[in-house]
Amino acid sequence: MGLDVGSLVQDMLGAGKAVLNQDLPALRGFSEQQLEAIARQAILIAEGVADGSIDPATRDYFLKSLAEMTRSFVNTLAGLAAVTAEKLWNGIVGVLWGAINKATGLNLFPPAGGGGS
Repeated sequence: MGLDVGSLVQDMLGAGKAVLNQDLPALRGFSEQQLEAIARQAILIAEGVADGSIDPATRDYFLKSLAEMTRSFVNTLAGLAAVTAEKLWNGIVGVLWGAINKATGLNLFPPAGGGGS
């Protein structure tokens, strides 16, 4: 049994879509929640500075906290994206090795952990 390029491409796309359809909504929801919290914090700082309820020392503290909050969000998002990339790699490699095994009768195991390596 030979391999068909079109079918193999469709199977790889299917594996990728399965991962993305699961992970992207979760990433989107997390991102929206975090960005809303960051925006609310920025508004509170701006309002407090404007009405004088936040003095310069407190303002600097809040701004540093806001920067750290933003940095933590971006770092978490990068980690989640790396996990999604690993899942994509595993799905696509699984399809490829499965097709090779089916076409050859072999029982090859896909390489592990190569998504980011």
